[in-house]
Amino acid sequence: MKISKIAAATARRLFGLCQVNGQLDDDKLRDLVSKLIASRPRDYRAILSALTRLTRLEERRRAVVVESATELTATEREKVSVDLAKDYGNNLNIEYKINLDLIGGLRVKAGDDVLDGSVQGRIDRLQKAF
Repeated sequence: MKISKIAAATARRLFGLCQVNGQLDDDKLRDLVSKLIASRPRDYRAILSALTRLTRLEERRRAVVVESATELTATEREKVSVDLAKDYGNNLNIEYKINLDLIGGLRVKAGDDVLDGSVQGRIDRLQKAF
């Protein structure tokens, strides 16, 4: 479904109203969607579609995968989660994985961002430089 510019702008405005301190408030979003469905304004289906897309993007941004070569201790996990919260906000869904191919270090995937501080990543970058 092609979404008009007006519907997309309306969805962005409404999505912004559902945020509290830079974080999406699920209850506000749920109330907004129910009111939107009940009132059925012009082009409301396109607005709902755009809101769904924005919500999916926000959920993907909150999903973080931390890969390491060895199991991280509780203090290391806490430090990683605190550092990620500074950059990406609270309410992150952090998943820790072990990837023996990394040799050492961490690779963090947060939404579309990839932060690669692994030994394997450094070797790959060095290899591409030659």
